[in-house]
Amino acid sequence: MHIADFVAGSIGGACGVAVGYPLDTVKVRIQTQKQFTGIWQTTAATFAKEGVRGFYKGMSLPITTISMTSSVVFGTYRNCLQCLRQFRGASGDSNTRLEVFLSGMAGGVAQISVMSPGDMVKVRLQCQTESLKGGVNLPKPKYHGPVHCLLSIIREEGVLGLYRGALPLMLRDGPSFATYFLTYSIISDWLRHSGKNGPEWSVVMLAGGLAGMAGWTVGTPMDVIKARLQMDGAREIKQYKGIFHCIAETARTEGAAVFFRSLGINLLRAFPVNMVVFVTYEVLLDVLRAKPEDGIPPRLGLE
Repeated sequence: MHIADFVAGSIGGACGVAVGYPLDTVKVRIQTQKQFTGIWQTTAATFAKEGVRGFYKGMSLPITTISMTSSVVFGTYRNCLQCLRQFRGASGDSNTRLEVFLSGMAGGVAQISVMSPGDMVKVRLQCQTESLKGGVNLPKPKYHGPVHCLLSIIREEGVLGLYRGALPLMLRDGPSFATYFLTYSIISDWLRHSGKNGPEWSVVMLAGGLAGMAGWTVGTPMDVIKARLQMDGAREIKQYKGIFHCIAETARTEGAAVFFRSLGINLLRAFPVNMVVFVTYEVLLDVLRAKPEDGIPPRLGLE
């Protein structure tokens, strides 16, 4: 088992969250609240009303859970590659494109049990626009922080309430991570210099950024549905009976274009976030797997 991939994936995921969280908050608000109409309008409105802290609402729990989920994704992906390679009877480090695709999908699906509760809390807090410093006549925020939000959901909706939106999350992350790892693999192989054991750091940055954009292009429609199901009933009467009803109602009332309403900001956020994730991941793999006495060169060329 490749334990190093779990560790490197965990730290890489945490670094990615820190880089991309403000834009993620803007994305979630655009997806779930009609008063936010675009990236710049949402950014300006959030900053004017809530300041810089408004962009980081609910970050403390997700940065912990995403560290775990990223660990699961990268660890599952690498170990699935190894299992498929052994099943095929192949030696070395080479895998087919289909094996990369299937391993990426397995990694995306495997993370759901760990990711869903933290993602639920993140979305609820990101969509909470009321300020704790509001006046006497202004509405107060429902949740006072990640732990209070977590306990409130359990109390009001049961433990299963933490897994609302888990099905669209799975339908988002399975195909999305399959595309993500396949894109990274293809670009890395295309741009790798012959004779090198691993890609150059510049290749890792480019491939990681483009892989993130490709993954979010596939995952954005289901990401919209996931966010709406997670917010459904938080402050008002429930609108949706389930995932298919949510898809049908959303398309009927707002048109099919709404499923790609947040694609622009997803792509804008995906490149720097996944560039950081993959560079951190590859560098840490070099460190964790290094055996100086063997004289083995690093996989990632950082010269």
